[in-house]
Amino acid sequence: MPIERITADDLRDMEHQEGLVLQGCGGEAQEWLDGINDLLTQDGILQNGNRFETVKVFQHDGLTNLLFPFEDIQVDMGKLAMWRLQTHGAFGGTWLSDYVPNRLGEFRSVRQENPRPLCPLLGQDGNIFHLMGIAARVLRQNGMAAEAKEMQTRIMGGACHSYEEALGIISEYVETELSPPRENRTKKKEKHEHER
Repeated sequence: MPIERITADDLRDMEHQEGLVLQGCGGEAQEWLDGINDLLTQDGILQNGNRFETVKVFQHDGLTNLLFPFEDIQVDMGKLAMWRLQTHGAFGGTWLSDYVPNRLGEFRSVRQENPRPLCPLLGQDGNIFHLMGIAARVLRQNGMAAEAKEMQTRIMGGACHSYEEALGIISEYVETELSPPRENRTKKKEKHEHER
């Protein structure tokens, strides 16, 4: 299937893959697939008659974006890197490995390897913005600036509808008195993965 619709969150499971992400691609995805194949062939970037057979379409920050995966394709990476830089103003091109940490937080496996840092909140001012600020500072101090930004975006981006939800999101990123015991979290995650 040449056009595959995915969610932006699906990209976080693609740590061991690479591809070209183009941002702000309105219109028909098939036209983009054909057009990019023609452009990259004409510029000598796609080699030996190779063409992208599929493109993954996803939405993020109100934009329609395309991922051209580098699976089973011969590409002159040096030329593609130059093309990406020269056309960045038109296409917002970036690598998948840069897009995820810069736009979506981290790849899921990276998050699982990094245990949540300890962040006691008991006795603190209960204002949710104050608590979020404390948690963000703890994350940044532990080299997890991307997670701090992701946490704040999730809380303030409209997906969070109550004080309790916000506290729940904070406790996903840092270990607080509100966090469920580790064995409960593992079971919950496994259950959630099977429900997808």
